[in-house]
Amino acid sequence: MNHKLVSAGSAFLAQLAQSIQRHPKRLTAAIATLMLTAGGGAFAVASLGPDPADMPVRTLTQTIPSLVEGSTLADLTDLNDFSLFRTDYTRSSDTPESLLQRLGIADPSASAFLRSNELARQHVFSRNGRLVSAETSNDHQLRKLTVRWIESEDSQNFQRLVLERDAQGQFVSTVSTAPLVVNTRLTGGTIHSTLFAATDAAGLPDAVAVQVVDIFSDINFHRLHKGDRFSVIYETLEADGEFLRSGRVLAAEFQNRDKLHQAMWFQEPGQRGSYYAMDGSSLRRAYLNSPVEFSRVSSTFAMRKHPIHNTWRRHLGTDFAAPTGTKVRTVGDGVIEFAGWQNGYGNVIYVKHANTAHVTVYAHLSRIDVKKGQSVEQGQFIGAVGSTGWSTGPHLHFEFRVNGNHQDPQAIIAKSEANEISEKVRKQFAKHAEHMHTQLASAELIRQASAQ
Repeated sequence: MNHKLVSAGSAFLAQLAQSIQRHPKRLTAAIATLMLTAGGGAFAVASLGPDPADMPVRTLTQTIPSLVEGSTLADLTDLNDFSLFRTDYTRSSDTPESLLQRLGIADPSASAFLRSNELARQHVFSRNGRLVSAETSNDHQLRKLTVRWIESEDSQNFQRLVLERDAQGQFVSTVSTAPLVVNTRLTGGTIHSTLFAATDAAGLPDAVAVQVVDIFSDINFHRLHKGDRFSVIYETLEADGEFLRSGRVLAAEFQNRDKLHQAMWFQEPGQRGSYYAMDGSSLRRAYLNSPVEFSRVSSTFAMRKHPIHNTWRRHLGTDFAAPTGTKVRTVGDGVIEFAGWQNGYGNVIYVKHANTAHVTVYAHLSRIDVKKGQSVEQGQFIGAVGSTGWSTGPHLHFEFRVNGNHQDPQAIIAKSEANEISEKVRKQFAKHAEHMHTQLASAELIRQASAQ
């Protein structure tokens, strides 16, 4: 018996050695999977099953009736009845016909039902970005249409609209609520041109990429270098196994030239969560780098020729060029001191920041989403970019005032301090940091494998 086990083990190792020589990239992905599993992750990176090239092949022969002998395709019942599946997203301009056509459905009765059904009109049409899954027969008749969406950003549940044919061939519709499943994904990429080109190539959602920019506020993402790399671990919110949207970044690292930046999310009991370096120092400064996500500075805190008055004067803030409607966020925690129309500022918001003499100003807005006296948290959206007041084009004029005096916003933000993790949770933090190290190493192995 032992001799048989030794022989079997030797044969397995020989086969494994041959597979490694033939498929080095598969080995790299497999190692990443083992590391991720050991770290407690809930994301499968690569299959550890046998290589298809090494699997035995069997040929099955089945006699098919000849159509020449009088048989019809309808006689081939085993091959004639199957389902087709397709997934897409709703568009605000969708009609029943355009949506079904995009899903590969040619079914006038389904189109008529969608047009007349109140639930479909309410939850599908004039809605953008809702996940639609369709099941059809092989002749492109609709069997089942499922639409899934999350009602609000802080919701723990998702909504599910199902339209399907009953036993009599009539369509029925139902709406239900079910809990979202939080899962974890990891990925990595290499910079060849821009950050968003690299994150798109890596399949990283834009919302996650924006979080990475905010986390590593000391990196100039407008001037990255070819060969810079990143690895990210982030949450996903899923419904019935389908990805609905991304969640929070759990850990990330960014190699910017010769400097490695690392961060992870950690929340002390009873405290607000934040991002920390692996040594426990907080990366959450008092103020964000920018009130507009990943925008371009078009005018700094300096002397300039005023675009309307055509005179030289000091520009008392920083201008961020962005399209009308781009969301504007507060750079720090505080209370809305003023929200409304004011002279050359047009629509403007003043935020007084907690426990300081600091006030930030957000001007020329197209929309105001807060009210005077309202408390706001760092990163909360408060309005949208516009061109109201004395403005020659859409942009955000951003000011920083200390005791009523204008200061250079970039200088104030750069001096804002971060705090270290408290000693009472130091051991808990260190354990979590070790776990994140393992997962980031797995993400890096996957990045290397995909780059080969």
